[in-house]
Amino acid sequence: MKEYGLYINGKWVPSESGQTFETVSPIDGSVLATFPKGTAADVHRAIDAAEAAFPKWKHTPAPKRGEILLRAAQIMRQRKQELGELVTSEMGKVIAEGKGDVQEAIDFLEYISGEGRRMLGETTPSELPNKFCMTVRQPIGVVGCITPWNFPMAIPIWKIGAALISGNTIVFKPSSLTPLCVARLIEILEEAGLPAGVINFVTGGGGTVGMEIVKNPRVKSISFTGGVPTGREIYAAAAQHLKPVELELGGKNPQIVMEDANFDLAVEGVLFGAFGTAGQRCTATSRLIIHAPVYDEVLGRLVERTRSLKLGNPLDPKIDVGPVADEGQKNSILEYIEIGKQEAHLLLGGDLCTGGDYDKGHYIEPTIFETEHGTRISKEEIFGPVLSVIKAKDFEDAVRIANDVEFGLSSSIYTKDVNLAFRAVDMLETGITYINAPTIGAEVHLPFGGTKNTGNGGREAGTTAIDEFTEVKTVFVDYSNRLQKAQIEEEK
Repeated sequence: MKEYGLYINGKWVPSESGQTFETVSPIDGSVLATFPKGTAADVHRAIDAAEAAFPKWKHTPAPKRGEILLRAAQIMRQRKQELGELVTSEMGKVIAEGKGDVQEAIDFLEYISGEGRRMLGETTPSELPNKFCMTVRQPIGVVGCITPWNFPMAIPIWKIGAALISGNTIVFKPSSLTPLCVARLIEILEEAGLPAGVINFVTGGGGTVGMEIVKNPRVKSISFTGGVPTGREIYAAAAQHLKPVELELGGKNPQIVMEDANFDLAVEGVLFGAFGTAGQRCTATSRLIIHAPVYDEVLGRLVERTRSLKLGNPLDPKIDVGPVADEGQKNSILEYIEIGKQEAHLLLGGDLCTGGDYDKGHYIEPTIFETEHGTRISKEEIFGPVLSVIKAKDFEDAVRIANDVEFGLSSSIYTKDVNLAFRAVDMLETGITYINAPTIGAEVHLPFGGTKNTGNGGREAGTTAIDEFTEVKTVFVDYSNRLQKAQIEEEK
């Protein structure tokens, strides 16, 4: 077991609090490492370092910044198996998904490193003669990044990569459930040649470390992924300083299955979408909406296939579903299952696995409810291996049900009718829509984000990745050698 410090100005240092906490594996309760409980004063030290490093990093040519990110990707690729096992050990997702988490981080670093040779602005004609108009992108300064535990390498790298290629310096707070994964990323970035002070890593509680990052006026922008209540609190606190905030929050994602769908494909999709990562994805399929004429057939196939899923130690490649992240997560999911038992029909699962190795971790059976639209389990985010199945009269009814929630992240429809597919793209109120694929599976070169309470309108990854980490400056170059007055009519 390793004892880590805070990472400030290129060095691992203790917190002034002298207190520590443990990161514990949800597989068996083993302690993986210890980290400091940071304080507001520690955040101030991190901001000092980030501010001092900013001018030089800003003026490092963006292609050179990209070279460092690309080296980090190459190191991660060489250590993918080791890093995937770390993700699985600390977070609990099965090993194939643990390595997938790492691969997504690699993919994004490779993608965003190329942005160092683009960083595109605009040129446009002036309304006046002998005048040139353009826009350029500039870094914001010191930015704060706060990330969750469910993708402990991919989501941090989404933020880190975009912030760094844009020329910002970072104060980073990881989830206290998965700090070891992010610490390993910091070590890799250091090995790749990232200068001291450019990224600073402070562990500790959200109320102490997280809110100091948010409220401190020297931190110029915030990027947060997590739950809606915390997102609202961060948005309100940052507003006191008029600082921009990028929020990626919850989801209640629907998969629609129409009567002409490939049923086997649809069932495979919902199994992966609902029970992959034990349902702990913001894009997880938490509602299956089935067209009435084929409801019984699709549901029967789903129940049969779900029974065959293997639950257990996620480091075993034969296991399909691993544990949930911690005791708090376990208790929250079990509370929703009890609510579901009162308001819906439990078809399968619904229990905590006990006995033997199960007692060492947090294992919940894949759970399926039949429910009417409007129940709590059909509208509230559960963030666990719990699926609500709902019957729809027709396409319009399915879309109505899909849209009638507070979230709008991802959606999916299975149909062979191209007309319905394109109508769904137009009508589903989500930031992401899949046709004949599950609600999960984002690719790094495309924008990621949602509508309604899923966020505040921004998008991460893809062509929009650097938007939240850059300011756009408009530049006018007048080479007429005389005063020209835009919008003012000149006398003849």
